[in-house]
Amino acid sequence: MFAFGGFCLTMIPMSNSITVRITDDLNEWLEEEVRITGLPKGRIIREHLESSRTRKARKPFLDLAGSVDGAPDLSSRKGFSR
Repeated sequence: MFAFGGFCLTMIPMSNSITVRITDDLNEWLEEEVRITGLPKGRIIREHLESSRTRKARKPFLDLAGSVDGAPDLSSRKGFSR
């Protein structure tokens, strides 16, 4: 990590790269994000990937939300329903 005049530059070694083809619509959105934030495309994409990864790690059970059909009270055993 380097500090220059109140700015901090953090260097994180990254050795993996990928090539992804995106739609024109997605590219327009990405270009707009670059214009608004001033961040490079790679950083925006990395941040979104990290956000997606941590969101799924915290709540994997939500992938099943709404996938079960049936009565609101699925318990059929006596003593468990109210």
